[in-house]
Amino acid sequence: MHYDQSWMGYGMVGGFQAGTIAAVVGLLLFGFFHRYGQRHNWNLGTQIGWSYLLALLLAGSGDMWDMFYFNYGRLQSLQLLKAKLAAVHDPDGMGTRVLFEFAGVAVGVYLGWLLIAKLGFLRGRSHTGNHKIDP
Repeated sequence: MHYDQSWMGYGMVGGFQAGTIAAVVGLLLFGFFHRYGQRHNWNLGTQIGWSYLLALLLAGSGDMWDMFYFNYGRLQSLQLLKAKLAAVHDPDGMGTRVLFEFAGVAVGVYLGWLLIAKLGFLRGRSHTGNHKIDP
């Protein structure tokens, strides 16, 4: 989904900003899917997978669509190309933003998992969701 990128920087700065947004989205979605997955008896891989996929669709789909469109879309005239490029913030840094969005979502989901593991929500549970009895 496209969000307003007019405030973002250009090049690597814009890539870091897009990656940070994607990391926050990944962290929040992992928290949601972890809570939802515990109630519906999902394993950790399913929670991580859905978190990554949905966070990538929410945070990076606009730039990914622009990359796909400019590579494979049929632009019939130079005027149409100029009009489409004018609508994109920093078309030169689009690949950098997409790369950082992929990495940012992975980092965000990992940080969410690490945070939940350190807080103890993953400890003391077996794969069935029942509490283990420690000797």
